[in-house]
Amino acid sequence: MTEKKWTAKELREKFLEFFKEKGHVVLPSASLIPENDPTVLFTTAGMHPLVPFLLGEKHPAGKRLTSVQKCIRTGDIDEVGDNWHNTFFEMLGNWSLGDYFKEDAIKWSWEFLTDRKWLGIDPKNLAVTVFAGDEDAPFDEESYNIWVSLGVAPERIAKLPKKDNWWGPAGTAGPCGPDTEMFYWKGEGKPPEKFDPEDSTKSSTEKWVEIWNDVFMQYNKTADGKYEPLAQKNIDTGMGLERTVGVLNGCKSVYETEMFAPIIKKIEEIRGEMTNVFLDIGGSQKTGGDVYKGVNKTDIYAPRIIADHLRAAVFILGDDGGIAPSNVGQGYILRRLIRRAVRYGNTINIKNYFTSEIAEIIIEQMKGIYPELKRNKNFIINELNKEEEKFSKTLENGIKEFGKLLYGLEIALEKNGKKITEISGKQAFKLYETYGFPIEMTVELAKERGLTVDMNGFQEDLIKHQELSRTASAGQFKGGLADAGIETTRLHTAAHLMLAALRQVLGDHVQQKGSNITAERLRFDFSHPQKMTPEEIKKVEDLVNEQIAKKTPVQMEEMTLDEAKAQSATGVFEHKYGDKVKVYTIGVFSKEICGGPHVDNIGELDRFKIIKEEASSAGIRRIKAVLDN
Repeated sequence: MTEKKWTAKELREKFLEFFKEKGHVVLPSASLIPENDPTVLFTTAGMHPLVPFLLGEKHPAGKRLTSVQKCIRTGDIDEVGDNWHNTFFEMLGNWSLGDYFKEDAIKWSWEFLTDRKWLGIDPKNLAVTVFAGDEDAPFDEESYNIWVSLGVAPERIAKLPKKDNWWGPAGTAGPCGPDTEMFYWKGEGKPPEKFDPEDSTKSSTEKWVEIWNDVFMQYNKTADGKYEPLAQKNIDTGMGLERTVGVLNGCKSVYETEMFAPIIKKIEEIRGEMTNVFLDIGGSQKTGGDVYKGVNKTDIYAPRIIADHLRAAVFILGDDGGIAPSNVGQGYILRRLIRRAVRYGNTINIKNYFTSEIAEIIIEQMKGIYPELKRNKNFIINELNKEEEKFSKTLENGIKEFGKLLYGLEIALEKNGKKITEISGKQAFKLYETYGFPIEMTVELAKERGLTVDMNGFQEDLIKHQELSRTASAGQFKGGLADAGIETTRLHTAAHLMLAALRQVLGDHVQQKGSNITAERLRFDFSHPQKMTPEEIKKVEDLVNEQIAKKTPVQMEEMTLDEAKAQSATGVFEHKYGDKVKVYTIGVFSKEICGGPHVDNIGELDRFKIIKEEASSAGIRRIKAVLDN
């Protein structure tokens, strides 16, 4: 254990300072809304804003990059509330785009972790994993030998299969490779001589906690499932800020850190009843076991889940991408987070509206690092209040429908005389799917009336629903910009022309708020307060097609961000590129900061057509367009 007590600010600065000394350029955090990887709804890792550059595009800042990136992950949402899982987190990362590889990446990770100039962790408290090898790729002997050369005992190096030590690809094909992960001992007393990675998954103990992951992108998985060596081998690393601050400071959970403590304190003030929320739970909600010894798990988990979910919601709402709660895509995830927080507030008897009060604490705490939170504060507060009010009505309607369900059961009981003790899975799922009524509340209300709920039946219907949703989502995002194919490239270039045309027709207030481009169509979100008229849509189409007919070359120039702004270049994603940016110019019609692929001449584009214009969220419109032969 390091003697020093670390703050999040100090760890951010220390990490970036270390990699600056190693020749890396510091990039600001990109948006939570991915521009270059349509296979994910949110930025889940620092690599997502860098997809084109990992695929071979030249980055204006060079081949060595580092950043602290805002991330959202919902895959572990059911684990949130335990000691170490979070929905929103900050990822410390460093990248090599075809420059250094395994030896430097591993040696620098070890140096940053153990050198007293940096984190100063006792090497005896660390262990690592490497890829064991399979029919697709061999055992990562090189990484294993590098760790041994650094003095890590062989018994502290675990060889694990692909499910544990392999990254990617996010879709069915793309860059991927083995990784090596670093673990920190959090158990009582000295760590055992032999590292047992199973200890990191034993929820009752959580002895080993993963803190860093070095990914070696050395293969490309083809569409037919083959793994071919990449021409450009990349390094992609990630260290979770919240988790690392927690383990460095000897905390029993991330919720003891200065990042969460003020939020949970405010939740308890609103609740009006203090509980020991910093108790070491020692596991997931599923397997908490007898460590509670009479302590109500809800009293401990609920404040943690509320704090985590509202922190994530504030950052999504505060992002310049302009996402608001809705029933689809990113808006659906946001809605789920807010409503889950409200529901858990309900379970600990918070009856009044409270989400905006918590948001005030989060904004004040983080606005110095992420000024967009202050900039978008009114939007954050207004959307939270609206969603909380809507959900309160949903709960009210759900309770009414539950009452109707009980009445129906009573009628059935009178007709056949058979005692009814269970609400069916289909009935519970209808409440959940049709009325948005949380299954936990159905179970709670049923229990009060001496009834049970067929949870197996409910789960079956839920899984069917999720599979349908995933299928639809896979179709929606199939073949996106990450593929960098010619059709995608053509549509990406057309998006530049469309943005310029939108600004001419609608006004300079129009800014790009997100895009999703596949080989079949482009989807483009932009700021505009009302629905476009048919005449405005036609004007935009005509302007774009007039430019295509001119067959103007697309010119690219690298310059500083200040120079790009002086030339009136547009580009809402400019903050992620660093000091130098690429500016793409199409005649006198369009000048835009961008990092994606483009055609050489817009004469390569076919006729441009807008097929749909609709609302995306408050103040944000969405266009879907194609290039017709």
